[in-house]
Amino acid sequence: MAWTLLVLAGLLEVGWAIGLKYTQGFTKPLPTLLTVLSMVASMGLLGLAARTLPIGTAYAVWVGIGAVGAAVLGVALFGEALTPARVLFLVLMVVAIIGLKATSGH
Repeated sequence: MAWTLLVLAGLLEVGWAIGLKYTQGFTKPLPTLLTVLSMVASMGLLGLAARTLPIGTAYAVWVGIGAVGAAVLGVALFGEALTPARVLFLVLMVVAIIGLKATSGH
């Protein structure tokens, strides 16, 4: 259950990271509200997952999911560059997330 909560927390982190772009510096009320709600929910779920999982593992996976998701959506939504080096490092992050899960003992 902790891993499910952690993945959901990571997906919500992607949501708020992308949401920051849509808030336009927190000047747009609805995107700002949705972004703040995503932040609170993401942190709350991370906290619940960290009750069971080691904090180093939980935090690294949470950040990794957020970083990979934000980078992928940055390409898809905002036309950010997708270079071979960027793909390589995103793949390495995914491998690291899988490795942390595989070696966590939970």
